[in-house]
Amino acid sequence: MKTVTLPDGECIPALGLGTWRMGEHAGSRNDEISTIRHAIDAGIQLIDTAEMYGEGGAEQVLGEAISGRRNDLFIVSKVYPHNASYDGVIAACERSLKRLGTDRIDMYLLHWPGSVPLDETISGFEDLIGGGKIRHWGVSNFDVDLIEELHGLDGGAACATNQVLYHLGIRGVEWDLLPWCQNHAMPLMAYSPLGQGDILDHPTLGEIANRHGVTPAAIALAWSIRLDGVVSIPKTSRPERIDANLAALDIVLTNEDLATLDDAFPPTNGPTPLYMI
Repeated sequence: MKTVTLPDGECIPALGLGTWRMGEHAGSRNDEISTIRHAIDAGIQLIDTAEMYGEGGAEQVLGEAISGRRNDLFIVSKVYPHNASYDGVIAACERSLKRLGTDRIDMYLLHWPGSVPLDETISGFEDLIGGGKIRHWGVSNFDVDLIEELHGLDGGAACATNQVLYHLGIRGVEWDLLPWCQNHAMPLMAYSPLGQGDILDHPTLGEIANRHGVTPAAIALAWSIRLDGVVSIPKTSRPERIDANLAALDIVLTNEDLATLDDAFPPTNGPTPLYMI
């Protein structure tokens, strides 16, 4: 498994599994649990969730799926901005731990910027680390100005990742945010790396997939982790797609592949606002 190095030197998988939209419908629960377990069996070790997903439902699904296998995994979860005060983040983390059925979260993120002062959230994160409740903390949906502001605060340099929207169709982070993260040895975590499926019917992806004998999704994922310091967390509810996605780890995109993808999905040519969904 390709890995990415966190600022403290710990290595984490470059390809994981997202759980957005899980835990929203009781009728899908068993299938979702089965998909997560299949992913773990197939070699996925990093799984991303949030208290927002299904209002805790995704964490509950994940908790049931990982029962008895927690020590093999790197779990990422996120706190709502309105719960990110010092007391609020402590309480929110405890609720997430209970839903996940675990004693610690490996990476705990502020889900997006909010009105609570960042130094207050950092203090909460630091005390959660001190108490063994979380192992690392980071942020999500922070543009380059906000990540610079965060990094300049007391304790802000401990931020271990920034999770943002990044895929072939939305490449704005390549202009400034991704280089900033690389220069500061802070991994960038790409959510919705398949563009929620919208990019997968593009004929160029199909052509390159055929050359490599894989799915268009595998090509999109191989592209998303082509650079050092990027973690990709696609979500799927279908076990067969887990196996197809994992093929991305064995794909070496050629210079011709990359140039063809640049023609089909042009990189940004200047600063752009950070997209989020």
